[in-house]
Amino acid sequence: MEKQKLPHSQGALILGIVSIVSTFCCCFIPGPGIILGLIGMNSAKKAKALDEENPDTYIGINNANTGGLISKIGLIIGVLVLIWFVYRLATTDVDQIMQQYKDLIEQAR
Repeated sequence: MEKQKLPHSQGALILGIVSIVSTFCCCFIPGPGIILGLIGMNSAKKAKALDEENPDTYIGINNANTGGLISKIGLIIGVLVLIWFVYRLATTDVDQIMQQYKDLIEQAR
């Protein structure tokens, strides 16, 4: 009997990587990283449960394990960025933040 690829394992890996990348590439907006990290962890959990039911049927449990780990890292980074974002909003004047944002946009042009 030929072994099949483990469903959800490759998706968990991809979502974990994208959760980390999206946190850094989306101007440190933590939302996408947190959401994708949670979805990746859920996919890894589903893949691990399938592999535990029939361990001789599937290959690719390493992708599920790695995807779960990377998703957790992406989730942690997203939560840390969210904490930093809230702290910065709470301790800095909003007008000052908006001026810095406008200055950055002008420099990018």
